[in-house]
Amino acid sequence: MSSTALLSDARDLAAPFQDCADVLECPVTGEGLIPGLPEFCNASSSRCYQVNDGIPNLVAPLEPETAQRNATGAQTAVAVAAPFPNYDDITSREILARRAKQNLLSAMLDQQLPDGAVILEAGCGTGHLTNFLGMSWRRRIFGGDADLNSLRLANGFRSRFRIVNAAFVQMNLFCPPFRDGSLDAVIANGVLHHTADSRNAFNALVRKVKPGGVILIGLYNRLGRLPTRWRQRWFGPTRDQHDCPYESTHSVTEMLTWFDANEIEFLSSVPPADGSPFSATTNLFQPRARGSSLQHLSTELKMLLDGGRDGGLFIMTGRKRR
Repeated sequence: MSSTALLSDARDLAAPFQDCADVLECPVTGEGLIPGLPEFCNASSSRCYQVNDGIPNLVAPLEPETAQRNATGAQTAVAVAAPFPNYDDITSREILARRAKQNLLSAMLDQQLPDGAVILEAGCGTGHLTNFLGMSWRRRIFGGDADLNSLRLANGFRSRFRIVNAAFVQMNLFCPPFRDGSLDAVIANGVLHHTADSRNAFNALVRKVKPGGVILIGLYNRLGRLPTRWRQRWFGPTRDQHDCPYESTHSVTEMLTWFDANEIEFLSSVPPADGSPFSATTNLFQPRARGSSLQHLSTELKMLLDGGRDGGLFIMTGRKRR
């Protein structure tokens, strides 16, 4: 199929595939991708990727050794039989928006992400957050995940309710199909700890953020996660555990070393790393004190004593320096 035909057919794809085509790249050769139906092809047409139900399959074939090291239930191109959360009782845009705004983080992201941003939600699952953020005309957002069944649910809702500023792509976290330095924001909340190498997944995503762009990462905290693990031991695994049997935990100090190694300026965290107050008016993307090692330990102990709210998830934001 010619590149002209591919470009012409791209009009039937979600808007971000048309307006933001320059941020996509072939995950194998690094060439730009020409979006179209029934395939996305790289500039030389040496590799083409099938589009399934409006979702391009841009999962990079990994070398056997890399695939074995990085493979988990969350990040291999397998189908989850019953994706969760579903949309069974979300029958309109308004219901999804209302529920999203009841979640403090979702509401804050909607208000505080920069205008005009091109965003990736890595590990989007069934795409509730991507679809919610895509309702705004102020941004374009891609939701990326390895599981096609989850993405079909997400894209089905997007298509049915005409959420024009969202698009979904099947991808591997370790080889995201986006140009280095092309994205204004990357969100990876509650997913990297389900890979076999959280730090390498983080490094791969950070490369896609442009200088001055922002990243939000949410990982299970080593102490904050303990109450959940104790409950799982006594009462059995949660739905999350059935679908993603592998998980790792991390400390605040460790996450800061990841930021420093990647030239990421620490901006803020939830809960605050220095023990300062946090509220709905806090700006996630304004610099705050990163705290001392003793303050980090105190914050983690508070998460433990609070019973591991939100599964012990610790969220950190940063801005890429260069």
